[in-house]
Amino acid sequence: VGEDEIQRERGEARMKERDRAEGKAKPARTGEEENKMSSKDTEREQTKVKANKAGKNQKEKRQEKREEKVKDPKNKREKREGERNSEEERPKENQRTKGEKEIKEEREEGDGQEGEGWGSEPKQAKKKPKERKAKDETKHPEKGRKSKEKSKEVANEGGAKKRKSKEEDDKKKSKKLKEEAEENKKKEEDSKWKWWEEEKTDDGVKWKQLEHNGPYFAPPYEPLPDDVRFYYDGKPMKLSMATEEIATFYAKMLDHEYTTKEIFQTNFFHDWRKEMTSEERKKIKHLEKCDFKEIHKYFVDRNEARKALPKEEKQKLKEEADKIQEEFGYCNLDGHREKIGNFKTEPPGLFRGRGDHPKMGMLKKRIMPEDVIINCSKDCKIPEPPLGHKWKEVRCDNTVTWLASWTENIQNSIKYIMLNPSSKLKGEKDWQKYEVARRLKGVVDKIRSQYRADWKSREMKKRQRSVALYFIDKLALRAGNEKEEGETADTVGCCSLRVEHIKLHSELDGQEHVVEFDFLGKDSIRYYNKVPVEKPVFKNLQLFMENKDPGDDLFDRLNTTVLNKHLQDLMDGLSAKVFRTYNASITLQEQLKALTNADDNVAAKLLSYNRANRAVAILCNHQRATPKTFEKSMQNLQAKIDAKKEQLEEAQVELKRAKADLKAKKDVKSKAAVEKKKKLLEKLEEQLLKLNVQATDKEENKQIALGTSKLNYLDPRISVAWCKKFGVPIEKIYNKTQREKFAWAIDMADENFEF
Repeated sequence: VGEDEIQRERGEARMKERDRAEGKAKPARTGEEENKMSSKDTEREQTKVKANKAGKNQKEKRQEKREEKVKDPKNKREKREGERNSEEERPKENQRTKGEKEIKEEREEGDGQEGEGWGSEPKQAKKKPKERKAKDETKHPEKGRKSKEKSKEVANEGGAKKRKSKEEDDKKKSKKLKEEAEENKKKEEDSKWKWWEEEKTDDGVKWKQLEHNGPYFAPPYEPLPDDVRFYYDGKPMKLSMATEEIATFYAKMLDHEYTTKEIFQTNFFHDWRKEMTSEERKKIKHLEKCDFKEIHKYFVDRNEARKALPKEEKQKLKEEADKIQEEFGYCNLDGHREKIGNFKTEPPGLFRGRGDHPKMGMLKKRIMPEDVIINCSKDCKIPEPPLGHKWKEVRCDNTVTWLASWTENIQNSIKYIMLNPSSKLKGEKDWQKYEVARRLKGVVDKIRSQYRADWKSREMKKRQRSVALYFIDKLALRAGNEKEEGETADTVGCCSLRVEHIKLHSELDGQEHVVEFDFLGKDSIRYYNKVPVEKPVFKNLQLFMENKDPGDDLFDRLNTTVLNKHLQDLMDGLSAKVFRTYNASITLQEQLKALTNADDNVAAKLLSYNRANRAVAILCNHQRATPKTFEKSMQNLQAKIDAKKEQLEEAQVELKRAKADLKAKKDVKSKAAVEKKKKLLEKLEEQLLKLNVQATDKEENKQIALGTSKLNYLDPRISVAWCKKFGVPIEKIYNKTQREKFAWAIDMADENFEF
């Protein structure tokens, strides 16, 4: 009752305030009315006091009960229960009206919010489902636990669904990306120029339209910083720009063995002094007094700094390189965009050469536009030379495949800018080379019969030619070119062999008529071989060596020009190189047939391929020095093999246990476990086999260069046909660049191709 009165009074007070605000205040009461009102007020006041007292007593009792429960709860749950019960009781008592405390809280809440005050509508108390749930748990612990478990299950189920949904989305995205990639690849393949499908012409014309931007020249020299100095006889010396540039070429090579060679030092110092000023020449007279260490350190530090550049800086440099590639690295050939191979001119530097080249250390001069001949079509835009320069000459010769050329100053040889190996012009040349070699197959028996007959000829010239041709055919020797003495390294071929390069053994290691070869071939690679030959060849060699000194020519009546002219008479397009290509390709085909087992896995088939390739590389003398990282690489591989063996042993033990479980339980779960362990064991066995094959392959080919023969002497259609026949991915034989080079072969050859 007391609270009803309070509520009513407050309502009236609000009405009065509203009326006052609206200017509608009621007329003043009379004295009688005032007396009535005052008596009513007194009654109300008394009632209010009683109600407050009663309310206060009830509140105090409730508070005491709460304190008792909280003071000594049996457990935490009872404590929480006590708090919740006390909270639950209050709303029950105030179902019809709001308590004073709640009204006060509401007013305080209203004061803190914009646009809400005491006169605004009272807020509804927010529901607290969590508390209600907690209360249910308190009253019915079993029910609460089940509810929790159920909600947990629902949450887990929901999470699993979300994960599943995400996985499905990822799979869809991955599938879509894969499809897009395949589609793009197909589009790219469709857009590729399949020149091999076009009609061939034999008029000698290589192109009808050729347009390009000329070569990209090496950037100008940047002088060294002031704190990086050259020292002569222990004292710092300022060099002119031209002299300093050449000094940097030598300084960069200080940690290389070239700078320790006397011929290199002599040639460098001679050419360097030519570029010096007269004052510099007067001072700098001895190379041993020159100190390049500070310059060397500067370039080493600069290279290290470049390697340590942040990703963003490296990306910028890459973008700059890509920009240059885009401008100078492509040309327009008969309406098709073709990639250029070497679009940059060689930068200036010091000539190195192969082996002990007599010109090593000489200065390679900077190529200028005035040295360059441009080749392009008449109707196209002629490439612009760099500002302030002009071309040596502009030609329009469609019977050649080069875009620009110049003569280098060391050996006076012509250097060319050519198209990329994947281009039409290069691809056509390769295809024609292998077609000529294939034609040799039809006449090779006739040629062999003829040179055998010439072993007994009355003419010494014919005898020498027939023996040389036997070596070119049997040993795949290069013909050997004529060259000026002292101009190049002392390398020889078949026609230029000297007496000192061979030894004759009537019997050696249980074989008769053995010839021991020992000479430097192309690129100063040593050719050492002991070969049993036919008796007439052995007798002829004895005859050729009679009354000759070690430095005399073995075939003194023969040279490469004479030999190749004879070969041209035997078959159109035939040369010593065609013999080499023919023997290399036919050897690969025969070896693949002998070594490949159709039941082997891919790794074993690849080992067979590499062994066949190795036989060709040995035939062609494609050797290499054992890589410096070979030992470490083999150790790492052996560690992988050992680790895989351990995994295999563990898997065998696990399978044994799983089989024992299946025998004991004989249930579906145990059977599935056995199958799983079997699959794992098979997978590990395959991986171990692959690693062992890899190790064998590495060991066998550590001193053999397989790539040279694969790219230059072996018809790629043999490899493509083998891959298609035995289900080996072509990517395992040729990388991306090589696949682009041999796109014509991949498209042409099927599994039945025969060289």
